[in-house]
This record gives sequence, C-alpha cells and structure tokens, in this order.
Amino acid sequence: MRHPFRTLLAVLALAALPALAQDTYKIDPVHSEISFKIRHLLAKVNGRFTKFSGDIQVDAKDITKSTVEVSIDAASINTDNEARDKHLRSDAFFDVAKYPTITFKSTSVKEVSKGKLEVTGDFTLHGVTKRITFPITNAGTMAGMQPGSVVGGFTDGALTINRNEYGIKTFPGALGDDVAIALNVEAGKITK
Repeated sequence: MRHPFRTLLAVLALAALPALAQDTYKIDPVHSEISFKIRHLLAKVNGRFTKFSGDIQVDAKDITKSTVEVSIDAASINTDNEARDKHLRSDAFFDVAKYPTITFKSTSVKEVSKGKLEVTGDFTLHGVTKRITFPITNAGTMAGMQPGSVVGGFTDGALTINRNEYGIKTFPGALGDDVAIALNVEAGKITK
C-alpha cells in the first residue's frame, strides 16, 4: 500500500533542491585578455590589464539566466613602458590608490544570433558606475588540458567607452576620448 504522506514529503524535498541548470566557470587570467587601445597624438597606444578574476554562470537551457562578474586590479595596467604605466596609476589617470579595482557585474545576457551574445551590466571605473552593453561570442566548451577538466570560451568581445564620462580627463586633445576595449576569455568549469 502506498503512503500518500511519504509521497508528499518526497515531492516537497525534490522541490526544495536547488536548480542545477547553471554551470560556473572561473576566468583563467593566464589564457584570457582584457586589453585597450587609445589615440595618442596621431598614433594608437595599446595596453592591457594583467591581474583580473571573475565568474561566469552559464545557463545552457536559458541563456538569459546567465551572469558575469569581473574584478580587475587597476594597478596591473601594462603598456610596456614603466614610466607611462606609473603615470597611468597616478591620480592624473586611474588613481589606483583611491580606486584599486575596476568591476563589471551583468544585469542581463541575451543571445542575438547563434553563439552571439550581448551582455549588459554595471561597469565601475575610477569610482563612476555606468550601464554598458557589449557583444561577445560564445565559443562553446571543450575538454581542458587537465584530465576531466572542461573549459569555456568567450571571444571577440568589444566595446568603446568615453574616458571623460569616468572622470579621466587628462591631456584633452593629445589623448583621444574614446577607449576601445577588447575581451577574450577562457574559463575553467568548476566541478561540484
């Protein structure tokens, strides 16, 4: 004979379990890139950040439930010129003593075509937070270098910000206002 009370308890227990639709990926800074390009007089100067971390929650069944959080160490800026990098860390530019981190926290993710995503979220730089949207390609997943590991790729991310909107106004005219940012991310799946 079945016991309806036991059946009810089993159903309630299953309902209380957390949804397992999302996979968590931790950004691998060694195999990822956050770089930028800005005009200096008549040429362009490239730079990058070498220290950053972040988590990407991917919901394969409903991509709109996916999330991204990234934190960048502003002092890790590198333009391959130590004197310039020191100046960029100063209060004339990034003021890393006062604003040590640059952050991004997504508010929405949508797929605009197969594998092509648009990620919107709050971007904080130099103490100023603005809502931004950028395109990025979901390159999929594959087996990683370590046995049993899985990696995900998110490539060709690109956006342009106006540095003046974040309170970085040094050398107007000599430096361009627009900063082109490129994102390429490899992230390792966290196994439970």
